[in-house]
Amino acid sequence: MVRAHLRDIPQVAFPEGFGIRGMRPGEGTLWTNIQRDAEPYFPIEDTLFQREFGYDLPATERRCFVVTNSDAVGVGVISAWYPRDPRWEGYGMVHWVAVRPAYQGRGLGKAMMTFTLNQLSQWHDRAFLGTQTKRLGAIKLYLDFGFVPDLEPPGAKAAWRTVQSQLKHAVLDAMDLGG
Repeated sequence: MVRAHLRDIPQVAFPEGFGIRGMRPGEGTLWTNIQRDAEPYFPIEDTLFQREFGYDLPATERRCFVVTNSDAVGVGVISAWYPRDPRWEGYGMVHWVAVRPAYQGRGLGKAMMTFTLNQLSQWHDRAFLGTQTKRLGAIKLYLDFGFVPDLEPPGAKAAWRTVQSQLKHAVLDAMDLGG
């Protein structure tokens, strides 16, 4: 999904008792545990954090974030990352969004997106993210935050037709996906 600019970002505050902070050195295990707790579709390997961020660990302190509860316990993670793929030159990347199931449905995702897009706007003019068609709640959130489907990859239109049939949203309703 792509967002053509990083202006007019919806501003949603964290619910009372929750906040966000930069990831600290050595918190890869915390990140992994939150991802593992939140991920219903595939196993999270112990090496995932290193594989995704290991090429620039110093950047994790300013680009990866931990959402905390009132006890300062990590309950979610999100990253305002940057791509290495030349296709996405000039774009920032919303990367590896996760909230522990016990804390889902409290508005944390919206506040996380506000924070992350605001961070990305310091370094980039536009943004993209990857997701899966079965993550309808996440897709709705991303659409609400100004992202639209990227129709360039092979099979994208068919995949988005599937989403369109399952998720009612003005952005999707306005799209001609053929088929």
